[in-house]
Amino acid sequence: MPNLRKLSPLGLLVVLVLAGCRQDMHDQPRFKPLAKSDFYTDMRSARAPVEGTVTAQDPLHPEDPNYSDTYFHTGYVGNLPGDYMPFPVDAEVLSRGQQRFNIYCAPCHSRVGDGNGMIAQRGFRPPPSYHTERLRKAPLGYLFGVISNGFGAMPEYAAQIPPHDRWAIVAYIRALQLSQSATMGDVPKDQKVPSAPVTFEGEPGSGATQPDLEPVPAETEKGEAQK
Repeated sequence: MPNLRKLSPLGLLVVLVLAGCRQDMHDQPRFKPLAKSDFYTDMRSARAPVEGTVTAQDPLHPEDPNYSDTYFHTGYVGNLPGDYMPFPVDAEVLSRGQQRFNIYCAPCHSRVGDGNGMIAQRGFRPPPSYHTERLRKAPLGYLFGVISNGFGAMPEYAAQIPPHDRWAIVAYIRALQLSQSATMGDVPKDQKVPSAPVTFEGEPGSGATQPDLEPVPAETEKGEAQK
């Protein structure tokens, strides 16, 4: 065995480097792409996914009726955005949409959708209000496409929000638009309103600010209580 004391510093360095060179990971058993394999009967090393495998980008099961629905995944019919929901909307869908909206959308758009969310108040470019005439008339598929692919300063959310939840958000946005411009005439005749609509002294509040309400006369409060 050579005496390490007689080795020069350079020679000692070479010995240490060579001692650390191992090919175990480099030469581990593996197949090159599309290489022939004697292990499988069809001689192919590239294997098809297991039947029923669901991709990370599309969590729907292949047996789901929306799995192959192009409109469900894009919001477009041909080259134009559609204007219908791909599934029925009920209270559960709206509740889910409100929950997802408050998580992903409200920080910029605010909880009432006026574009005055906390992120915008801190200097980020404010998004447009959902209550403008243009967005009130925007097709549902257009809103879905913007959520999926982003628009302007808004990033895409397809990776964070699955398609069904994106549609639930779209449904909630439409309900939110209706709620901010609704009148007593929009309430069904057989449905009672718990109290009179509030009136504002100034501008209605945003998701980050409280509204400035007009005081309710004592006689009105008494009359409502007696009812």
